[in-house]
Amino acid sequence: MTGGLIGLAVTAALAATVLPFSSEAAVVAALAAGWPPAGVWLAASVGNCLGALSTWALGWWIGKAALPRLVATRAGRAALRWAERLGPWAMAGSWLPVVGDPLMLAGGLFRLPLWAVIGLGLGTRVARYGAVIWLWGRAAQ
Repeated sequence: MTGGLIGLAVTAALAATVLPFSSEAAVVAALAAGWPPAGVWLAASVGNCLGALSTWALGWWIGKAALPRLVATRAGRAALRWAERLGPWAMAGSWLPVVGDPLMLAGGLFRLPLWAVIGLGLGTRVARYGAVIWLWGRAAQ
């Protein structure tokens, strides 16, 4: 079980980068396999938050070199518009599918403050997993 939770954390971390796959599907698969909801929530949350922080840090470190990659996709362009228009509050949308991870990269690019990344960006990601697990529990009843 511990190895499975570590695998879930790694999956959630990779899903928080610009790699195109869903950590929510992995969470649901773990719940369907009978894994404890609290462990699933913790593993997915920690992994996804670490992945999101690494994406934000990458945007911070590579700075303007990330712009061509962001503007190459529709989601990247939307993320840039959100970050420019909303500033730190844009991080509240980083949990969203498709645009969320480019938004985290744009947050680093625009040097959005760490309090916004942690409080809004990571907080909404953790809440998302709580919602997925709660919905799974409701559906299983």
